[in-house]
Amino acid sequence: MSTHVSEELSVFEQLESRIADGTAKVGVVGLGYVGLPLISAFTNAGFQCIGFDVDQRKVDALLKGESYIKHIADQTIGEWIEKKMLDPTADMSRLAEADVVLICVPTPLSDTRDPDLKYVTSTTEAIAKVLRPGQMVILESTTYPTTTRDVMVPILEKNASGLKIGEDFFVAYSPEREDPGNADYTAAGIPKVVGGVDEASTKLACDLYSKAIVQVVPVSSAEVAEACKILENTYRSVNIALVNELKTLYDRMGIDVWEVIDAAKTKPFGFQAFYPGPGLGGHCIPIDPFYLSWLARREGMATRFIELAGEVNTNMPHYVITRVAEALNDAGKPIKGSRILILGMAYKKDVDDSRESPSFELMDLLLDRGADVCYNDPYIPELPPKRRYQDLPSLSSVPLSSEYLRAMDCVLIATDHSDYDYDFIVKHSPLVVDTRNATKDVAEGREKIRKA
Repeated sequence: MSTHVSEELSVFEQLESRIADGTAKVGVVGLGYVGLPLISAFTNAGFQCIGFDVDQRKVDALLKGESYIKHIADQTIGEWIEKKMLDPTADMSRLAEADVVLICVPTPLSDTRDPDLKYVTSTTEAIAKVLRPGQMVILESTTYPTTTRDVMVPILEKNASGLKIGEDFFVAYSPEREDPGNADYTAAGIPKVVGGVDEASTKLACDLYSKAIVQVVPVSSAEVAEACKILENTYRSVNIALVNELKTLYDRMGIDVWEVIDAAKTKPFGFQAFYPGPGLGGHCIPIDPFYLSWLARREGMATRFIELAGEVNTNMPHYVITRVAEALNDAGKPIKGSRILILGMAYKKDVDDSRESPSFELMDLLLDRGADVCYNDPYIPELPPKRRYQDLPSLSSVPLSSEYLRAMDCVLIATDHSDYDYDFIVKHSPLVVDTRNATKDVAEGREKIRKA
């Protein structure tokens, strides 16, 4: 504790004081696409951070001043290390050194599409082992309502010192809202919803985030904050499912769904544009609706609307492969034995983030049908391992030369990176299947383009 803080103050008041004067140490567990931007926000606000990750490779890279996330520069990491604003470690026993611990670990789905909270529970257990008076634990990972109170709190309450929640330590939930690759909104510039398991926890969490984030939105409970995150992403999932389903209908009718959307969004009220694609990707939107439908089943309800949207979005890679097969068939070729180049393994344009990317499902489906598959992605030089696609071959991004493109039977645009020269791609490719409307401005060779 700081020497200027009176020992007569309660642990709540001591932590409140350390947050107020910026001497509280912020621990961040999970140094990925959520954790590193969060560290950026807090170091910029003057807080020292301890970064925890079980992946020693990430820790070693940070210690050397190297970034593994495109939108955070090596120079930025180097400055954090040089100025001792960031102390990366894989030693979870050091969690006791942090005054506040922010949990930013993955929350994937199981093989049966149920919530998989093993990373949350293992992190919470590690914190409970070293929990000391005056610490606050905040979960940021996407999850279903009641996780913080019903899953995390019981683990923390089993701490060896018998510490009491709301008196000796504090717990809150604040959903991450990171949007990788979005230059307009950094972690510090996106309003933060905060809900504690009690009033004291809410107060301290709001105090903390208000030091580093543009706006703090307190809510009445951790459950409201958890439900807020689920609503945000289910909203997107349902609307994307709508345009994905319309795409399949309009395609059958010979209508370009992207032209329809561009026309509809000229209406200045009552319409927000969502766009179709080859499937859902990213760390939240493909997962959150299934968390909510699982929770509904647990409560004895059926969320038919949400589950239908999940079915539509999950089926989109299969629709794309059908369109590829039709396009190849028109050229007198089967999928089996055809050389197919997938453009883009990232889940969205201009990022190096491949979490839940539909491109992996596309590759898996093509390989199952006997295609000879390769890929190009300027942001993903090596195909990263995936829990769900462990049988995929180890591939590297191939060059986009005119010779390589001509040697393909089909080029499948799965991610519309801005780096791609679509005029060049269409000119030298015998067949292009476009799932993103990336070739909309290509003038020559349009007879080679198929929308999917």
